[in-house]
Amino acid sequence: MPSFTYSAHGPAGIVSGELSAADRAEAFALLGKKKLQPFKLEQGSAAKAVGRVGPVRPGKAKVSDAPADTTPPTGPIKLKLPQVVMFTEELSDLLAAGIQLEPALGTMERRRELSGVKTLATVLRSKIRDGMSFSKAVASTSPSFGSLFCALAAAGEASGSLPAILKRQAAYLRSLQALRGKVMFAMIYPAFLIVSAVAVTLLFIVYLIPKLTELLAETGGAMPMGATIILFISGIFKKVWWLLALGGFIGWGSFKAWLARPESKIPWARFTLKVPLFGQILKSRFYVQFLETLSNLIGSGLPMTHALQLTQQATENPYLRQELTEVMTQVSEGVSLSRALDRSGHFPPLLLDMVSVGEQTGKIAESLSKAAERFDRELEKTVDKISAIIQPAIICLMAGMVGVMAYLMVSTIFQTISGVGK
Repeated sequence: MPSFTYSAHGPAGIVSGELSAADRAEAFALLGKKKLQPFKLEQGSAAKAVGRVGPVRPGKAKVSDAPADTTPPTGPIKLKLPQVVMFTEELSDLLAAGIQLEPALGTMERRRELSGVKTLATVLRSKIRDGMSFSKAVASTSPSFGSLFCALAAAGEASGSLPAILKRQAAYLRSLQALRGKVMFAMIYPAFLIVSAVAVTLLFIVYLIPKLTELLAETGGAMPMGATIILFISGIFKKVWWLLALGGFIGWGSFKAWLARPESKIPWARFTLKVPLFGQILKSRFYVQFLETLSNLIGSGLPMTHALQLTQQATENPYLRQELTEVMTQVSEGVSLSRALDRSGHFPPLLLDMVSVGEQTGKIAESLSKAAERFDRELEKTVDKISAIIQPAIICLMAGMVGVMAYLMVSTIFQTISGVGK
């Protein structure tokens, strides 16, 4: 029978040894029964001729955990954020229940739902059976997890605390998903009101007012000044609408081409932070994500410089990412985090004070987590405040435009009635 040498995480720490098994699948099963989580499994030199799937012995049927017709994809597997959250939550729950990594992935592989999570579990399980570590398998399989997740997974494998780190990462991903949803929800309703206002205005200008003015012209009545102006604008719009559409298309394409240039990303990112109302939402979102990410990394045992590097890579805004590079450089030179953040000039005094308290008490991770919760509440208040300001303003604007159009229509109708009476 072939022999395998292994290195694995166990209840007492990292252990190494040798065992005999028919193939790698049976070797993984034997290690799982011993509550060992292998991160290295190599076949002995005496059994090189034996394949992964050994011959079926008389009286024993070999059963594979995965479906026989499953063909793993060859390209990278891309998942949406909700699927990443689902995968991390399910895997952390299985590992926390005492199930080893390879059997846990096998459980996720047998999901009835056909989705990217099931496919990802299949590919990861295959790579882990071939001796690849979990963090490297995730990095080489799906770009949707990012370097932050992979670095934490590698730290968890090295320290034997992968279940705890995945549980913490699942909580972080849930908060990130809720944060994105909160910001998107705040922008959807005002955008819908603006589109509705434009559509109603175009309906009046292009269709309703011209119809009434044609009726008025047939009766020989005098046309109101407002209706004359709107009719003139409507006529111009009907003649050159294609030119306006072409100009808008060319302008949008030019803007996208300019934004695609690497040297344009930072100026545009800086501009978005200065947009009234919405810029404040983007800043608050950055504060919450920065604090939560850094707290998660430091709480997982990573040193400050490495945690800042991963946090900087996870920052979406290119301008703020560039500013964090200077903060990271100063911290690596021995400057405290609160002082380095203060020198950047992009963080509010309350955040700096809470970070400074964490440095003085030696509980920086807890202080960052509390600061993230506080700024998350502030973000929610900001979103509610902006929504409370924007929605009535847009409604009043729509009411004003509709009122003007209705007045012109009523005036035109009265002029028509007067012309018919004469």
